[in-house]
Amino acid sequence: MEPSQAQIESYREQGFLVVEGLLGDEDIEAIRADAVKLCRGEYKSDNLKPVPDGMSDEAALSQYLCIHQPHRISPFMSEALAHRGVSRVLSRLVAPDVKCMQSMLFIKPPQFPGQAWHQDEVYIPTRDRSLTGAWYALDDVTVENGCMWVLPGSHRNGYLYPQRAHERPEEFDFAQESYGFDDSGEIPVVCRAGAVVFFNGYLLHRSRKNRSDRFRRVLVNHYMNAYSLLPWHRPPEDGKMALADYRGILMVAGEDPYAWKGTVDGGDAHVRTFDPAALETD
Repeated sequence: MEPSQAQIESYREQGFLVVEGLLGDEDIEAIRADAVKLCRGEYKSDNLKPVPDGMSDEAALSQYLCIHQPHRISPFMSEALAHRGVSRVLSRLVAPDVKCMQSMLFIKPPQFPGQAWHQDEVYIPTRDRSLTGAWYALDDVTVENGCMWVLPGSHRNGYLYPQRAHERPEEFDFAQESYGFDDSGEIPVVCRAGAVVFFNGYLLHRSRKNRSDRFRRVLVNHYMNAYSLLPWHRPPEDGKMALADYRGILMVAGEDPYAWKGTVDGGDAHVRTFDPAALETD
């Protein structure tokens, strides 16, 4: 599936695009099944240990808010981030040549928190402002179970807002919040399982606590124009930040113009946990 010209123009204007049904039922079930394998510790990892045989899949999933970089240990997740339909949309929204540098599997069990206002470009800087997220919905996503909220058009001025610690630990995880803007125009991004939400790296977005009794599983991958260098997790070369180029990447569309540099092993996956009981008071 390729986006229409109207969808492309909407993405440019609003900073996000929801493509319903981009993942088929088999895709969804396969990613869910691999999430269970990851949470049960069935891949070699220092950070995802095997669980007892008697532990249920639901209990295994409930250990984690998020698994960062699952594609580093799961060959299946490496294939999932290059899903054919997703790659086709990216090649129209971003560039003909697209690389991926990050995957995040959000399990978000019931009562687990969201993340306060932020812009992904703060964490993953690109030289050409091409950072784009692809948010694979693995469950029906609602306001109650912690959908994404966005400020449409907030990406257009290319401004990175300052950050500070938030004061709502019952609602958001430990990450800092962006501030200095009017958020009265925020809207919820509600969608069905199988939808993929594409969003610009400068778009202000957040999610709230999962107040439902079910998981809100989402696979979020980050992509960019393969022709731009990526000064991420990489010291400057000869003192010049402009030359820094992180090479723990995977190509998902087109060709790698810097293939002569080779790629590096990004290392292990790592996890983000949360204990709802820690917020309980007498």
